Amino acid sequence: MGTKKETARRWWVRGRVQGVGYRYFAQKAATGLGLTGYARNLDDGRVEVYAVGTEEKLSQLAGMLHKGPMWSDVRGVDEQEAPVQDYGSFRIEV
Repeated sequence: MGTKKETARRWWVRGRVQGVGYRYFAQKAATGLGLTGYARNLDDGRVEVYAVGTEEKLSQLAGMLHKGPMWSDVRGVDEQEAPVQDYGSFRIEV
C-alpha cells in the first residue's frame, strides 16, 4: 500500500475568530489529526490556517474549522490548495 500522498490546504476563516481561542483550537485539532502547519491572526480580523497531511485528514480538519471553538462565531471559510511546506509540527504564528 505505501504511504498516502500528502497535500496542503490553506483556509481563511471569517467571523468572531480572534480573541476566542480559535488558533489554539485549530492547533489542537490539527495536532490531534497528525497534521503540520500553522494558524495565525490576520490584520483584517480573519484567521489563516495552513495544514499539510492526507486529503482525508485535511477534510476532517476543514469540518472542525467551520465549527470553531465554543466562543467563536464562524461566518465563512475560504479554502484553497497550497504548496506543501514542511513545518515539522503545527504551531501558532504571531
